[in-house]
Amino acid sequence: MDHYPWTQTVLDRGYQLLYLDQRGTGLSTPVTASTLQMRGYNDVQAKYLKLYRADSIVKDCEAIRMALTADYPDGKKKWSIMGQSFGGFCSITYLSFHPEGLREAFLFGGLQPLLKSPDEVYRKLYQKVAQRNEAYYVKYPEDVDRVKAIMNFLKRFGDGKIKLPSEGTLTRRRFRQLGIMFGFHGGLDAIHDIILRASCDIEAFGHLTRGSLSAVDNATGFDDHLIYSILHEPIYCEGNAPNWSAHRLMEEYPAFDLDKTDGPIYFTGEMIYPSMFEDYAELRKVQDVAELVASDADWNPLFDEQQLAKNEVPVYAASYVEDMYVDFDLSMDTARKIKGCKVFTTNVMFHDAIRSKMDEVVKQAFALRDDVLD
Repeated sequence: MDHYPWTQTVLDRGYQLLYLDQRGTGLSTPVTASTLQMRGYNDVQAKYLKLYRADSIVKDCEAIRMALTADYPDGKKKWSIMGQSFGGFCSITYLSFHPEGLREAFLFGGLQPLLKSPDEVYRKLYQKVAQRNEAYYVKYPEDVDRVKAIMNFLKRFGDGKIKLPSEGTLTRRRFRQLGIMFGFHGGLDAIHDIILRASCDIEAFGHLTRGSLSAVDNATGFDDHLIYSILHEPIYCEGNAPNWSAHRLMEEYPAFDLDKTDGPIYFTGEMIYPSMFEDYAELRKVQDVAELVASDADWNPLFDEQQLAKNEVPVYAASYVEDMYVDFDLSMDTARKIKGCKVFTTNVMFHDAIRSKMDEVVKQAFALRDDVLD
């Protein structure tokens, strides 16, 4: 991880860095279909996955901190944390339950909504994804017809009968999941490139070539992110079952109807759908486990509003008005509930700004820390 964009900048600020593979990722007991199935029957696997949310990750961090600082003087046992996206969610859990371990916290696009069910999250996000679709079709109006032609092709030749290099199937619903890239810098252009290539294939050859299939496959890589796919909705749950929230709420937004006859076809965003556990080769292997997790209402707290209201740990956050994954309004509600939280906001950056606009974002975060904005 020494090549992460902010590494040298943070080192130059006088910090030492420790990058963690959170449990279930990287080299930290990675969770795949094969490793999960080693745990036992489906109910055991589902129970095991409950140990991979922010509450457990923070406990890991505290154990590591205490081990590393065992011989440190008391004044130097605390550490600073930096979290991007879900890393920011973990930071809020840390502030809630183990603030004694923290000197300061930096959050980038990670001011999680302080909600106990994902439904309100997805109501907000569907609206933002619709806006990003509108922006896409304004930039590439010719893609309105191209996307329709591709969708008609997929439907005409049997929705789901086209195999991808990963052994998954290319359905219309999977194709429109390309919209997850709308929330990144350069995402509109990246999707346009795929649409243009696929459209040219169909026009010239009457089928999608290997290059187009690989492009779609690589851009919808949920097979390599099993934890993300199964636990994406439960990261918003406390005492409530997610019950495929994004799937349930989609009917409230007719613009996303795949079979509508008027207007452009809308892509979806970061949402997870039960159909993905049919369309993706790796996810198929854990479909029954995913159903068990989706119906489970027994989820522990991930934040403590009372503790956050009396927080004494300095918190510096970046929040983006155009964030397609973490709603800006809900993020600002969270910021107001964390005592002493300072926020840099902008409407000219997207969720991945810590990567795409690293110099400016980190500069603003440290300006908050150093109190030099005035």
